[in-house]
Amino acid sequence: MCLWTFLPIVSFLHQWLKMPLSNSIAIGAKVPIAITSPPNVTAVNCKIPSVKTIRFAKFKRLGLFTCSASSDDSSLVQLGMPFPRDYSELLEQAKTATELALKDDKKLMEIEFPPSGLESVPGDGEGGTEMTESMQLIREFCDRLISPEKAARTRIFFPEASEVKFARNSAFEGASLKLDYLTKPSFFEDFGFSEKVKMSDRVKPEDELFLVAYPYFNVNEMLVVEELYREAVANTARKLIIFNGELDRIRSGYYPPFFYPKLANLSKTLLPMMETVYYIHNFKGRNGGTLFRSYPGPWKVLRKVGNKYICLHHQEVMPSLKEVALDILPSG
Repeated sequence: MCLWTFLPIVSFLHQWLKMPLSNSIAIGAKVPIAITSPPNVTAVNCKIPSVKTIRFAKFKRLGLFTCSASSDDSSLVQLGMPFPRDYSELLEQAKTATELALKDDKKLMEIEFPPSGLESVPGDGEGGTEMTESMQLIREFCDRLISPEKAARTRIFFPEASEVKFARNSAFEGASLKLDYLTKPSFFEDFGFSEKVKMSDRVKPEDELFLVAYPYFNVNEMLVVEELYREAVANTARKLIIFNGELDRIRSGYYPPFFYPKLANLSKTLLPMMETVYYIHNFKGRNGGTLFRSYPGPWKVLRKVGNKYICLHHQEVMPSLKEVALDILPSG
């Protein structure tokens, strides 16, 4: 029973008992209401919604607040960028996040999201199809991020020369962006070997920005990216973006150090220098959800309820996928 409906009863008791009311009621947010009464009248607790609770309900309707770290409404946090509704909104968010990172002079950046659907996971689509989808999304991203006058100073590296030829005849037809490749096929290509391309021979003095497209099909591709960063980006004004490189394979130890020591070592050398400016990773199953980040905002663990995403957890540093899958999502 609310306080305001209870007051007429108090007034009636006052008239009946003929006693003063000056100290009979203590009013305040979430403060018990004490009523001076004879033994047969019971004290009643009545909680009045706090100002913070009312304000949160208003902001929640506006979509400004999306997460609470606990049930205490004092821990409500404004979390910035909402989860995108479609790829057009995703690319706009990724562009904004990248521009902010460039202003903060971030030299090595990562953009990672599923190309086969916003709720898909790696492997939902066939490998070649996912690469083709990423290629089209990279073109649309570049059209948003890179001005026409800077296009000729931007070099996009595809995994190998055949990808460059395909890009020029499809998604990048007519583009003034420079297209290049990381590796060349060799006689032993069917056994996973390729010919290494010396990065210092590929880079030109006028280059300002490098974007590396999905370097995950061949284990040597990320080693070449590391060389590119070391020889052409570090200690220069240039910037490098890795786009859909599936770097979580390296982070999670997917490649055994015994068999891939150089690749596994990237988790200690290259990856710690990297800023993940835009990221989406979905988890399927009964405790499904999404790990989401848009620079410079926090890392958020989301769960879709109906047509909306709610935030179960947020933190400043990237959690491991194992932590999200085994600890955060089940507890959410």
